[in-house]
Amino acid sequence: MFEILQATRLPLQFLAMPSLVLASSSPRRAALLSERGFEFETAPPRIAEKSDLPVKLRELTLWNAIRKGMSVAQTRPDAVVLAADTLVALGNEIIGKPVDLNEATQMLQRLSGRTHEVCSAVLIYHQTSGRSAVFHDVSRVRFHRLRCTTIKQYIAKVDPLDKAGAYAAQGSGAEIIAKIEGSFTNVVGLPMEKTIAALAKFGIRPSAA
Repeated sequence: MFEILQATRLPLQFLAMPSLVLASSSPRRAALLSERGFEFETAPPRIAEKSDLPVKLRELTLWNAIRKGMSVAQTRPDAVVLAADTLVALGNEIIGKPVDLNEATQMLQRLSGRTHEVCSAVLIYHQTSGRSAVFHDVSRVRFHRLRCTTIKQYIAKVDPLDKAGAYAAQGSGAEIIAKIEGSFTNVVGLPMEKTIAALAKFGIRPSAA
């Protein structure tokens, strides 16, 4: 079911910096790249994300990221395509994006006062050369105990429907998150520490670097 691509290095003669395409409609991933000085285009993938398959968290996020990246790479074979997927797991339960505000409320109620895992998987792919890198990161997030009024107020401030677990770590996330173990940007949706290092192997660096 899963075809995991292995990381490879570009040859020294690959000197011209290729264009970077972010295969995502997430404003948070775009903001993370922009804040680090990367120049890129966005091309949202036209595929449905899966969060209900009977597989482990890491495998499912990798599968989603690969499908997203490959769908965009077909139309941009000359570019380095960056795709990512983020899911939440509470024990053995994988939690994706809520379908409506009622489900968003239920998700936050289940996460209240408990620790869950956030896994982000990333695919970087250059179709013309066939080179690729796939990796993931996992962070642990503990929520405060949330009152019903707190959940209602939080949902009124953010759009929970485009977020795994119905929440965002940045901004108003401080009101509901007690502690994060691991990469903060991984919880936001793109583990920048690993992503920056991987992009450099493809000749992609921040414009200010």
